[in-house]
Amino acid sequence: MSSFLYSLNASTIRTTPLLDKIRITAEAGYGGIELWFDEVEAFISEGGDLESISQAIQDTGLAIPTMIMLRDWWSATPEEYAQVFDRCLERIKLAARLGAEYVIACPHREKPDYDLGAQRYRELLEVGITAGAKPAVEFLGFVEDVTTIEDALQIVEKSEHPQATLVLDPFHVFRGGGSIETLAKLKPEQIAISHFNDAVDTIPRETQMDPDRVLPGDGHLDLSHYCRLLKQIGYQSWLSLELFREDLWQQDPLEVAKLGLERMQSLAENA
Repeated sequence: MSSFLYSLNASTIRTTPLLDKIRITAEAGYGGIELWFDEVEAFISEGGDLESISQAIQDTGLAIPTMIMLRDWWSATPEEYAQVFDRCLERIKLAARLGAEYVIACPHREKPDYDLGAQRYRELLEVGITAGAKPAVEFLGFVEDVTTIEDALQIVEKSEHPQATLVLDPFHVFRGGGSIETLAKLKPEQIAISHFNDAVDTIPRETQMDPDRVLPGDGHLDLSHYCRLLKQIGYQSWLSLELFREDLWQQDPLEVAKLGLERMQSLAENA
């Protein structure tokens, strides 16, 4: 029996049309696909409809672990917040219509007020639970402050909500200067999803950005240890391959997806 569930983040094969992404993800053997709101909204604005996406998901049997992302919820000024909140709620409802379990709430990109972030996250989480898709807090290694597991955990804990969760990502742990050992402090129910990727050591850590992520096994991160820590705390949910590489976008998306799944399973199941 597999230790984890396996998902493909749509960014990994970004240049492939949306409905083809869904078909390819299933054909490659994944159980889930993470979708981006920007792409879904563009598909609809260009004449597509949500029902076509929903039908493609149903036909393939894929789950949607998360949709990405909610913006500005933390950084909005008091004057902006009502409009930002309404926009976030629209996206949460869209995710719920497609059957997504979570929506990813990206962090403040500058010096944040953690008490304010926790308050606003709780507000989003409560409306998300009612609507049917729960926001999860993401940390990003290349923003100014919310760069580690500990930073995202502050929001989860300060929100004082039993369904508060965060998003893990080994690249962002590395890029943000954190330690994967912090995984041992987490409860499995605090993790909405773990993205999965590797990082090179040929570029300074402090300058690496999204396109510098590489396929699992092509970098220097100890992903086997990362998976062992997840197993030790009892996490048995989604690992999702998330890459942003032009070289991969130029290749056969099915082959990229298959290779990514093979790499993830090999590392995770043998950890």
